[in-house]
Amino acid sequence: MPIPEDVTGDEIDKDVRQELQSLPKGLAEDVAKNLVMVARLIDEEPENAYAYSKVALRLASRVAAVREAAGFAAYATQKYSEALAEFRAARRMTGSVELWPVMADCERGLGRPEKALEMAGAPEVHKLDKAGQVEMRLVAAGARRDMDQLDAAIVTLQSPELASNSVQPWTARLRYAYADALLAAGRQGEAREWFAKAVEADRDSSTDASDRLAELDGVEFVDAMTEDGDEDAVVEGERPVEGRADDQD
Repeated sequence: MPIPEDVTGDEIDKDVRQELQSLPKGLAEDVAKNLVMVARLIDEEPENAYAYSKVALRLASRVAAVREAAGFAAYATQKYSEALAEFRAARRMTGSVELWPVMADCERGLGRPEKALEMAGAPEVHKLDKAGQVEMRLVAAGARRDMDQLDAAIVTLQSPELASNSVQPWTARLRYAYADALLAAGRQGEAREWFAKAVEADRDSSTDASDRLAELDGVEFVDAMTEDGDEDAVVEGERPVEGRADDQD
């Protein structure tokens, strides 16, 4: 896989760089560059990120950070069995429980929500930091929904973190998941309230809460062509969606 000239390998996290010190210098640099490419591409080009992760894995499979990166790349491409295997390997190497929530989500991806719920009740969850515990709660709620247990999913998401007025990195996603579960259960009024709260917390647009809120309010965003038909010159308008039922999910 080609590495762009602007990638030096120094971009990686210092903890990962420290892990790579166990490798010969030239090899460590090659692995670092491939890990940089994984991080750079995983959101927009997950298949390419996966390809770079396989190169890094071939070069340094005994490095925990490499196994973890390979796991996330496989996860991003929905290769859940492979991702789970890599996460388990990384966990064996480090002894850390940090990957526990994403491992549980892999179980969901493999069609085993019951296993994900079992992991949500395991002692490892108590060793997670606050962000990890919230992530585990999101996974557990998702597993409940996989099993068509909407009321249980709603209850699972009800927590001090959801009720808190402080905005944390996980707040928007937690509120969004709660709103979406409420909407799926037919509780549209409450769902609208929580989508609005998700919008307030979503400072980096990590969710589409604003679009979901607009949809509930009967607003449709359209592109308006200019009179001369110039496709590049568009303005954003809005209009009520005709015939929208008030109780539509």
